[in-house]
Amino acid sequence: MPRYVALLGSVNVGRNRLTMADLRRAFEVEGLSNVETVVASGNMLFDHDARPTAGLEEKLAALMLDRFSFVSTAIVRSRDELASALADNPFAADGEANLVYTMFLTAEPGAAQFDAMVARYSGRGHERIALGDRALFIDYVDGAGRSALTGAFIERQLGCLGTARNLRSIARILAKLDEQAGSVR
Repeated sequence: MPRYVALLGSVNVGRNRLTMADLRRAFEVEGLSNVETVVASGNMLFDHDARPTAGLEEKLAALMLDRFSFVSTAIVRSRDELASALADNPFAADGEANLVYTMFLTAEPGAAQFDAMVARYSGRGHERIALGDRALFIDYVDGAGRSALTGAFIERQLGCLGTARNLRSIARILAKLDEQAGSVR
């Protein structure tokens, strides 16, 4: 059975507080197995029958609304897709691990959408931005908290939803996936 990671947006932000135990139970009730959390911010590992990740994203977003009464973007990736997002980030080599992010997206924006977003943002900050596979790579050189390049701005410009994780978080999630895969062998 394939192993996936769900990256949930808006978990433990503002009023959307959840215990990871409650989140694990909700996943298990939905028929997901071997559910595990990584960091208390909506990073869920689970096993599920093979299916397109878009279908799992819809299922988990509906679960969050139904069980916890809040809207959460649910991004689902396989281990290899997560590893690719880490390896393909062009800012990983020279950026600070806590300032370099991958914003995982629900759809693949076109190059024209990306270029238009970059043009609209031009002059507002020092961030470096690159387009990936259903992802946006961002180096928040001056810090993400002070940046005008927000998730809401990106989502409006690209016409899709997303949730971001920094390189450290992605590496931790990937290590947990690899650790578990090694123990199964």
